[in-house]
Amino acid sequence: MSNEPRLTALDALHRSLGATMTDFAGWDMPLRYGSERDEHNAVRTKAGLFDLSHMGEITVSGPQAAQLLNFALVGNIGSIGVGRARYTMICREDGGILDDLIVYRLEETEYMVVANASNAQVVLDALVERAAGFDAEVRDDRDAYALLAVQGPQSPGILASLTDADLDGLKYYAGLPGTVAGVPALIARTGYTGEDGFELFVKPEHAVELWQALTKAGEGVGLVPCGLSCRDTLRLEAGMPLYGHELSTELTPYDAGLGRVVKFEKEGDFVGRAALREAAEHANHEPPRVLVGLIAEGRRVPRAGYAVVADGQVIGEVTSGAPSPTLGKPIAMAYVDAMHAAPGTTGVGVDIRGSHEPYEVVALPFYKRQK
Repeated sequence: MSNEPRLTALDALHRSLGATMTDFAGWDMPLRYGSERDEHNAVRTKAGLFDLSHMGEITVSGPQAAQLLNFALVGNIGSIGVGRARYTMICREDGGILDDLIVYRLEETEYMVVANASNAQVVLDALVERAAGFDAEVRDDRDAYALLAVQGPQSPGILASLTDADLDGLKYYAGLPGTVAGVPALIARTGYTGEDGFELFVKPEHAVELWQALTKAGEGVGLVPCGLSCRDTLRLEAGMPLYGHELSTELTPYDAGLGRVVKFEKEGDFVGRAALREAAEHANHEPPRVLVGLIAEGRRVPRAGYAVVADGQVIGEVTSGAPSPTLGKPIAMAYVDAMHAAPGTTGVGVDIRGSHEPYEVVALPFYKRQK
């Protein structure tokens, strides 16, 4: 392995657009092209175009693909219909979260598992190991795909002008094969921004052509290229967890308030079942720290790792924090003790370099789009 960062198929294009590049999970990725606030607001009000080619695609196929995934992951993968997708997790035997994933069922016996860039190798290794004894193949397809996303209220119109695929019939968390601007693509109605939008999986050699076609199609309606920086503030406003911040091997799905993704009723055993059953029962009696939203009363921005305090005592920890362009105030997600987790709880602050800044506790998400 070289230490050189991996480049996406759109690397030269990002540089030609003047992007500020950053190393992210071993990839050279655009952080922003201009103002991250403008990029954020474009996604909320018009549309943004993202390069997400750093995400890790893993194909699982074969007669027992569904059984393998049911054993390897916590969700009921066998119940996903062809053409649909599901949010799920892969856990360790002790219930700790290895990664959160989206699984697409492409065909009767073929699935695509999309992992976070930072965990793609871990997930691949775990799936290969867990495949022993199943009549199924696990294939590393990270180099087979580039991934572009169009997000925001104008995204259906932009995409509709470039494809004859039935976008109106494409539900949230579904995917269908189609052609976009003449390029074969898997068109998925998924995203990480809290807005309506689409993710387009294409061959890397088609990425530049598709990016340019989308840019041209979005010219009249305010589409702008967007980097990882606004992706983070968008997902934070939408209350979406980020691995390494809200999710980790130290936490079970129950600790993260995402116990709903664990399906004990599915057939057969799965990795982590016993530990997760225990975690589920424990969470019923004595909830662990709860993931909440915090909105600043002042202007100082909380960051991951800062202590959450009440009455001079540490009651939790910030996992993600940033200025919120939509709310006009700094916001944070934090794990706090259950007795301080109810929305409206007063007297809660964040220790920002020794000063206890007042914060309001709110339910997540901070932002929900109008349907």
